[in-house]
Amino acid sequence: MALQLWTLILLGLVGTSSSLRSRKLDFFRSETELNHLVVDEASGVVYVGAVNTLYQLSADLQLEQQAATGPALDNKKCTPPIEASQCHEAVLTDNVNQLLLLDPPGHRLVECGSLFKGICALRALSNISTRLFYEDGSGEKSFVASNDESVATVGLVSTTGPGGERVLFVGKGNGPHDNGIIVSTRLLDRAEGREAFEAYTDHAAYKAGYLSTNTQQFVAAFEDGAYVFFVFNQQDKHPAQNRTLLARMCKHDPFYYSYLEVDLRCHDPSDTQAPPFGTCLAASVAGPGDHRVLYAVFGRDGRGGGGPHAGLCLFPLAEVHAKMKANRNACYTGAREAGRDTFYKPFHGDIQCGGHGPGASESFPCGSEHLPYPLGSRDGLSATAVLQRGGLNLTAVTVTAENGHTIAFLGTSDGRILKVYLAPDGSSAEYGSVLVEINKRIKRDLVLAADKTSLYAMTQDKVFRLPVQECVSFLTCEQCRSSQDPYCGWCVVEGRCTRRAECPRAEESGHWLWSRDKSCVAVTGAQPQNMSRRAQGEVQLTVSPLPALSEEDELLCLFGESPPHPARVEGDAVTCNSPSSIPSTPPGQDHVAVNVQLLFGRGNVFLTSHLYPFYDCREAVNLAESLPCISCASNRWTCQWDLRYHECREASPNPEDGIIRAHMEDSCPQFLNPSPLVIPMNHETAVAFQGKNLDTVKGSSLHVGSDLLKFEEPVSTQEPGSFLFRTPKLSHDGNETLPLHLYVKSYGKNIDSRLQGGWADVGLEGARWGRPADCRPLPTVTLYNCSFGRSDCSLCLAADPAYKCVWCSGQSRCVYEALCSNATSECPPPVITRIHPETGPLGGGIHVTILGSNLGVKADDVTRVTVAGRNCTFEPKRYSVSTRIVCAIEAAEAPFSGGVEVDVNGKLGHSPPHVQFTYQQPQPLSVAPKQGPQAGGTLLTISGTHLDTGSEEDVRVTLNDVPCKVVQFGAQLQCVTGPQSVLGELPLKIYYGGSQAPSPGVTFTYRENPVLRAFEPLRSFVSGGRSINVTGQGFSLIQRFAMVVIAEPLQSWRRRREAGPLQPMTVEGTEYVFYNDSKVVFLSPAVPEEPEAYNLTALIQMDGHRALLRTEAGAFEYVADPTFENFTGGVKKQVNKLIHARGTNLNKAMTLQEAEAFVGAERCIMKTLTETDLYCEPPEVQPPPKRRQKRDTTHNLPEFIVKFGSREWVLGRVEYDTRASDLPLSLILPLVIVPMVAVIAVSVYCYWRKSQQAEREYEKIKSQLEGLEESVRDRCKKEFTDLMIEMEDQTNDVHEAGIPVLDYKTYTDRVFFLPSKDGDKDVMITGKLDIPESRRPVVEQALYQFSNLLNSKCFLINFIHTLENQREFSARAKVYFASLLTVALHGKLEYYTDIMRTLFLELMEQYVVAKNPKLMLRRSETVVERMLSNWMSICLYQYLKDSAGEPLYKLFKAIKHQVEKGPVDAVQKKAKYTLNDTGLLGDDVEYAPLTVSVIVQDEGVDAIPVKVLNCDTISQVKEKIIDQVYRTQPCSRWPKADSVVLEWRPGSTAQILSDLDLTSQREGRWKRFNTLMHYNVRDGATLILSKVWVSQQPEDSQQDLPGERHALLEEENRVWHLVRPADEVDEGKSKRGSVKEKERTKAITEIYLTRLLSVKGTLQQFVDNFFQSVLAPGLAVPPAVKYFFDFLDEQAEKHDIKDEDTIHIWKTNSLPLRFWVNILKNPHFIFDVHVHEVVDASLSVIAQTFMDACTRTEHKLSRDSPSNKLLYAKEISTYKKMVEDYYKGIRQMVQVSDQDMNTHLAEISRAHTDSLNTLVALHQLYQYTQKYYDEIINALEEDPAAQKMQLAFRLQQIAAALENKVTDL
Repeated sequence: MALQLWTLILLGLVGTSSSLRSRKLDFFRSETELNHLVVDEASGVVYVGAVNTLYQLSADLQLEQQAATGPALDNKKCTPPIEASQCHEAVLTDNVNQLLLLDPPGHRLVECGSLFKGICALRALSNISTRLFYEDGSGEKSFVASNDESVATVGLVSTTGPGGERVLFVGKGNGPHDNGIIVSTRLLDRAEGREAFEAYTDHAAYKAGYLSTNTQQFVAAFEDGAYVFFVFNQQDKHPAQNRTLLARMCKHDPFYYSYLEVDLRCHDPSDTQAPPFGTCLAASVAGPGDHRVLYAVFGRDGRGGGGPHAGLCLFPLAEVHAKMKANRNACYTGAREAGRDTFYKPFHGDIQCGGHGPGASESFPCGSEHLPYPLGSRDGLSATAVLQRGGLNLTAVTVTAENGHTIAFLGTSDGRILKVYLAPDGSSAEYGSVLVEINKRIKRDLVLAADKTSLYAMTQDKVFRLPVQECVSFLTCEQCRSSQDPYCGWCVVEGRCTRRAECPRAEESGHWLWSRDKSCVAVTGAQPQNMSRRAQGEVQLTVSPLPALSEEDELLCLFGESPPHPARVEGDAVTCNSPSSIPSTPPGQDHVAVNVQLLFGRGNVFLTSHLYPFYDCREAVNLAESLPCISCASNRWTCQWDLRYHECREASPNPEDGIIRAHMEDSCPQFLNPSPLVIPMNHETAVAFQGKNLDTVKGSSLHVGSDLLKFEEPVSTQEPGSFLFRTPKLSHDGNETLPLHLYVKSYGKNIDSRLQGGWADVGLEGARWGRPADCRPLPTVTLYNCSFGRSDCSLCLAADPAYKCVWCSGQSRCVYEALCSNATSECPPPVITRIHPETGPLGGGIHVTILGSNLGVKADDVTRVTVAGRNCTFEPKRYSVSTRIVCAIEAAEAPFSGGVEVDVNGKLGHSPPHVQFTYQQPQPLSVAPKQGPQAGGTLLTISGTHLDTGSEEDVRVTLNDVPCKVVQFGAQLQCVTGPQSVLGELPLKIYYGGSQAPSPGVTFTYRENPVLRAFEPLRSFVSGGRSINVTGQGFSLIQRFAMVVIAEPLQSWRRRREAGPLQPMTVEGTEYVFYNDSKVVFLSPAVPEEPEAYNLTALIQMDGHRALLRTEAGAFEYVADPTFENFTGGVKKQVNKLIHARGTNLNKAMTLQEAEAFVGAERCIMKTLTETDLYCEPPEVQPPPKRRQKRDTTHNLPEFIVKFGSREWVLGRVEYDTRASDLPLSLILPLVIVPMVAVIAVSVYCYWRKSQQAEREYEKIKSQLEGLEESVRDRCKKEFTDLMIEMEDQTNDVHEAGIPVLDYKTYTDRVFFLPSKDGDKDVMITGKLDIPESRRPVVEQALYQFSNLLNSKCFLINFIHTLENQREFSARAKVYFASLLTVALHGKLEYYTDIMRTLFLELMEQYVVAKNPKLMLRRSETVVERMLSNWMSICLYQYLKDSAGEPLYKLFKAIKHQVEKGPVDAVQKKAKYTLNDTGLLGDDVEYAPLTVSVIVQDEGVDAIPVKVLNCDTISQVKEKIIDQVYRTQPCSRWPKADSVVLEWRPGSTAQILSDLDLTSQREGRWKRFNTLMHYNVRDGATLILSKVWVSQQPEDSQQDLPGERHALLEEENRVWHLVRPADEVDEGKSKRGSVKEKERTKAITEIYLTRLLSVKGTLQQFVDNFFQSVLAPGLAVPPAVKYFFDFLDEQAEKHDIKDEDTIHIWKTNSLPLRFWVNILKNPHFIFDVHVHEVVDASLSVIAQTFMDACTRTEHKLSRDSPSNKLLYAKEISTYKKMVEDYYKGIRQMVQVSDQDMNTHLAEISRAHTDSLNTLVALHQLYQYTQKYYDEIINALEEDPAAQKMQLAFRLQQIAAALENKVTDL
């Protein structure tokens, strides 16, 4: 029966291990990337959302249904439904699953994708192919998820309350093309006119503020009671930080009054100083009832060094609710100021706390409209991580409970599931790890199966099902307990590891032993503890813990080979009978251990076992043959020694005489204490020893001997107890000493002998268990050899005195004293044979080793050592008797050589002549390489002189105190650098001994470690040899590269492997090719097979720096080698020009380009490579085999070899089809090709002859055109290059002083009022209201009342209509009125926008009724049109300042610079370089550029170089000087040109320069402006600029005063500068001549039109940059533009206007022509600059081009077209396309709602209203009220709404208050 039982157990073990080994995880593979996974708790069905597909899987991951969700035509900017005609950018786009949720009560699945702005669908749970609801035409209100794949969306399906509607709570980040909604509540069923997925109410959503500075990444959503929670990460930009937030709101709160968010912080316990973990990566909620806990995993990336780090933190929801309640109370009832730093308004900004009663939080648990909402608090919850991991990130978490124990499953970034037990005390323990898919990130959705027995995990494209426990795999209780799996325990009654629920009697005491708590059932004691094998009896076993037994239970004892028998149980004691047969005692032992097992009677289930010892006294004496009695009596059993029979037997209760009882070994007869203990070799020696307890031993029969040297000698008795024997002459040359191990025998039997050594009181126990702590060593007789190892006198005399060795001079050897007749006590003088090293540094400090003989018997014998005449300090610790002296040399002043001398006890020893020591100075001169990585590992080669001074141990090399390990010592030194904490050039220092060798200028530079950026391919076969292209930076620093793979066996495989455990190993691949600083190609090294059994980590070793072969694309991985099928029969017939090979996993880590195949010795060209097939094209002619066989013709066929990387597969041989073709190819080719070549040659010759003549003509014309084109191109290139250099300086000035953008008030003043008739003197610009102080309070009060009246929409509309109906109300007045209105209402821009919108609707109605909609907005003929201009100006100010301003300013500066580079006629305002043909200087003026040095008087600055032209007028020179000198100041602060004086001091005299003076050139009535050429000012001249003071002018000065020029102009009235006007000809010429002159001048002018091209080409980049900045759709588009364009589109649709031209004209007239052209023509509206007329002319041309680009009309150009139109004719089409794309891009942007626009407008009002002259505007507006007072009163009295609000009466009151306003003001 026992045999059968063991057989069953063994079979069970084999079967289980087999099942473990073959077990693979269930998985399902998707064709696309997986996104989300949910499990139906009721049915267990698994639903998986992937890119373009939804899957419905069974619980064991078998595919049941699938539904396609993409790809589809879409573009992120377009609004669904997508029509190709409306969305031209639409392309086939993947649909990423963003949300996948279950609604079990509704039997439906909610799924949302990234397509079509994130709209959702409802599908049937029973069949996901059935779509229950889907609507893509509802617009923005149905956009739920983010349409950006990188922005996460989370959701929760629940009810609003008991019996409430089923709703969907959604949280998502705001992608670049999203609708801005962050949190929303959505319907799942149609209700009150709202479709599914629309907002639950109009207020059930939160939007981010427009262009919000925060970005959210949502992690999880969950519910708890009446609340719903969101966990998300938020990246704040001001200040820059990442926060993890937990948001809560009531489920039944449709207005989001209850929204509250607080910070979550998770701290790293290992580093209390470090900031909290930065980002929450995953979260899960679990726990019973009120004890639910939020489990969140946080991570920190490795950018700061140290690699990634992650931790798990716990936040009990009870604490969360308490903290949130405290925060609400603090905000509602606290002080306003105190809450500013703590509380804020999420997604928007500040919040006003305080001012509410103490019970507000309890009275309104879900908030209220009158309480602050939404509420955010920085006073959040903090926790310390209960588990942390370095080197990876935790990516998923789910938590469950088993028998009240909490277990967490954590997904990792390297493809594992960690199993963690969370103890009640807050600690944690990782008890297991499962590799799911190596180096593949576990996705966030980690879900338990419906029955909680399995866990579903997702990687990139696979879903895996893992058992939550594998208790059954633990075969013994010890394995079960060591697993520490909280699911598992040992089920005693069944004898297996199970869950508690699976153990039938788990509730009974001791029947289920939890793995983390109780120990296994074990035998803790036995009585008796041991038993003789010759005795029989019972054994009582103490068992703990003994399971509770019922009356039916029976325990069996299985003792050794005996059959099982019932045990007797008493308490925790179990009694078994000893076995009937006991196994024999093993050799070398005195007992045998027999296994006793306890089994349950039912099914013979194993309970526990115990090894019980049965001893054998007869075997005890064999353990120490020379100590038979002691061995017997001293062992741990109860044995006794029979002196009479000389044997060991079991102890008897009543021993007889002649018995040595157990443990009385001291009574044994024994011999001990030998003397002497040492005996010399080859000399007979008498040895005495003692004996005791020898009553039974006869002395005459004793013999002593040694088995080692094979001798035995008789013993003689000296006196009672004393004995003596003489040793023979013994010889042994192998060692100095030899223990003899002497035995004593009497009549051939061993008597206990302690003459052989060992340990005192050592018996059997000592022999078995080693040396006891209280024992002493026994003396032993030892043979010794004086000659061994003592070759000289000193060595001999240094021997142990007990040996009595002497130096026998006659024999010249060391012998025992009795063997020598002429021993000597003095040794000869010392002899030196060699020294090491033979050189040393001048600084000394190194050790010199002197080798020789007779160098003393002991260290004290050495009295003095000199080396090269210098003292050398003796080192006693390193002294070796007679043979070695070591000393440290002292320093020397200069290099020299000398011998070595030692003094040993007064006897001198000198080194022979060839043994000399030299002092020399080592001098390092250079090091190579000069630089290396910060991590070290660079092999430096140091060159110089005498570097081999001393020895390697004396040399030390350092860099900034970091050692450089010397690896080669010689004429050149080589060392390996260590890691360095600092970068840069460091001196290299070399120390010899303690002194530093001078090494000036020898430095080494540490650079930043190389950076690995990318690599490809991502995997290799395990056989290696694949080329891995690694790219990065800094590779040229590295000397030696290697690809290192660290293979760590996985724990699970260690248990399951039969062939022994796997061993960790490191594989290094040193084959690589270095290309350049950024590229190295490695050959992957071969790694062990079974890659899935290891955790393989690939690194790149770069000298001392290691970089993980891992990027965002993934980590490098190894896959198993492919398998190939050999050819059938070993031969493949080659008939169809291709060879086909089959296999598996062929392309898993190989591409077609890399794979190689050979037929024999020649290559087979690869054509196709798939997972299972390989095709290649063999050579045309059968090649020879690689290895030719002489006899077997089959083996002479070429082999077919496939080579993947380093491995080759020979699949068989290839047999070619040898049938010859009918006509050889060598004959066919000549017959066809020769005639063809002849025909072609004749044709080509004829064509060539014909084309030669035309070619010559063409070349002539071409050369002329190319000459002209080349001249223009060269000019453009030169001008552009010069401009770029100058603009670089300008850009530096811009960076230094900033772009001179006007402040908001000045900007609005110039845009609104500068064009007015008063210009900059307008009262709105000056802001002066001349009101007497006595009247000011009354007037201001009245004006404020008037402002309130204007804020009445009814009044304002009537006011505007009344004014526009007056004939005297001119277009100029309308413009001015609209501007005043804009300023007056600036404080409420939302209201202003509403008025503008209302008036627009009326205006549009007029044009539509008149059937002339295209004419709308063409001019500013109405108030509303001017209001629109002002509205655009206001809303685009910030955009101008931040985005478009810089390219516009650079364009203006570029034009200004280009114009001023050439001559500019100061009178005609014409320039050589311009874009405007009418402003082109029509003459070739000679000029030269000059650089003058300008000193500004009284400002104490250095001379400033200024570039001018010698043809410039003095005023032009002044302007250029002012421009340069004051370039860093705003233009408004510059002095005027006529307010400064320019003085030139060519010598000792000073000359004031002016435009006109007495020296000016005259020709009749014409007077020419003075220029620098006129004054003969040369290059490099110094000019002095000073302010004008009339008193400074000398009375006799011939210079004109500043006013003189004007007087002269008036007097003469004929001045010119560069060119006389063409129509002003001399009077003496005839009319005919005048006409000819004009024609000639015109012709000549047109010659210079090519200059326009040159200037245009030079400025083209600046024009393009400006157009792109203005016409670039995207995030930068101001919200006002999107808002108004959408308004126009909406109105066009409302009025059924489908003509795209009309809508295009509206948009063009409202933005580009109304705003941009105005700013482009007038840069001084936005910048603090002065715009010269010549620059203005060029700006007008660009503005006209901009206008042409915005029209859809095709401009037909001809020879008569204006030059300005022709100039940009080529670019107009490009610009038109930009405008079209701009309008289209805006249309496809996310809509700007009224709420968003109002928020934006309110921000503008708040920021700028205070700076405007609002009171003045109100006063000016009242002027119109006064002028048309009666008409306005009548209009108000006729309007019923106005009557109801008594608007006329209110106006009369205001008028009464201001009745004296005219006289007062």
